[in-house]
Amino acid sequence: MQLKIANSWKNILQDQFNQPYFKALTSFVDEEYKNYSCFPKESDIFAAFNFCSFDDLKVVIIGQDPYHGENQANGLCFSVKDEMKHPPSLVNIFKEMSTDLNKEIPQSGNLEKWAKQGVLLLNATLTVRAHEAGSHQKKGWETFTDAIIEQISLEKEHVVFLLWGKFAESKMKFIKVEKHTIFTAPHPSPLGAWRGWFGSKHFSKTNAILEDLHMSKIVW
Repeated sequence: MQLKIANSWKNILQDQFNQPYFKALTSFVDEEYKNYSCFPKESDIFAAFNFCSFDDLKVVIIGQDPYHGENQANGLCFSVKDEMKHPPSLVNIFKEMSTDLNKEIPQSGNLEKWAKQGVLLLNATLTVRAHEAGSHQKKGWETFTDAIIEQISLEKEHVVFLLWGKFAESKMKFIKVEKHTIFTAPHPSPLGAWRGWFGSKHFSKTNAILEDLHMSKIVW
């Protein structure tokens, strides 16, 4: 696994790269990509960090796994490649965004433009075997991404964390609530979106926080 990760993150995460668990994770991922079809493509594994530098980070959105269908995952949680049909959770994300901000639903489901504005779109597990959801869980990725959340909390101030669903909410224990803003909502999946995802207004609430801090708002 090539550590193609921006320098601003390398400096923060160097301790993790040197640990035994990360070396074991690297070996596991290398074997999986060698022997099976896996997503995202290897050069996109760390895309979330390469589009959103540590210095520019303003918002964190936490997902669970990359999409495991052909040509969907691009290394950013909830995001798909330009030409792909919007998956159900992303459909509901765009519906809520459209209602909240009174803007049209984007044609592309590629969220790179969010990332480039300082939104870290972080999956807890960064790789997956094709058509096998959760196949790379509990191999070390969660240790790595939990450490990232913790480092962001320690090193930064006034980051807005958007925690959608019980899994994302479980990461709250790594965040210093006195330094940061946390908004929670049910997961945007069709299974639970009706429980309070719609009407959560996280997009306008995030921009209101950024405006109060005299920071540029996100163009969602």
